[in-house]
Amino acid sequence: MSEDVNVELLEAVKALTSRVEELETEIKSIQLLNAQNVPEETMVAIAAAVAAYLGHRAKRRQAHFTRSGSWQSTTRRSQHVHAPLHLR
Repeated sequence: MSEDVNVELLEAVKALTSRVEELETEIKSIQLLNAQNVPEETMVAIAAAVAAYLGHRAKRRQAHFTRSGSWQSTTRRSQHVHAPLHLR
């Protein structure tokens, strides 16, 4: 009984291997879109769609400024620090 299972698994692996090789040759033969001909907005939309499909949730971020009375010194201090505005 285990020999039958092994033979079936071996046949399945061979079939999958041949299919993968066919797909690889097909991919190599297809001319992919040249990145220079695709507008940046389209590339961003495609990347966002793929990321959303894979489950990544985009986060909108914006700079937050202090509302204290000493805003001038705070702003000057934050401009001298070369750290990014947004940290994860």
